[in-house]
Amino acid sequence: MRSRAVAVAEVEGPAAALTLLDRLDLSGYYLFHAIRADLLRRLGRTSEAALAYEAAIDRAENTAERTFLQSSLRALPRP
Repeated sequence: MRSRAVAVAEVEGPAAALTLLDRLDLSGYYLFHAIRADLLRRLGRTSEAALAYEAAIDRAENTAERTFLQSSLRALPRP
């Protein structure tokens, strides 16, 4: 289903993908939050994206994943 959400984002846009993703119960999985953060970023919802990146960072299990997510968080435009 995650892959479908990513494909939907490319075809129908990030809002449609976010709607699909938010129906899933994967809150313990870091990629759920990472994908959600990216969709929110693409929609310009940076405050929500920051929270989603932080949730992904908290759940990421290795340094490389955390480092990538932290750099994505830092790259968000500040309000």
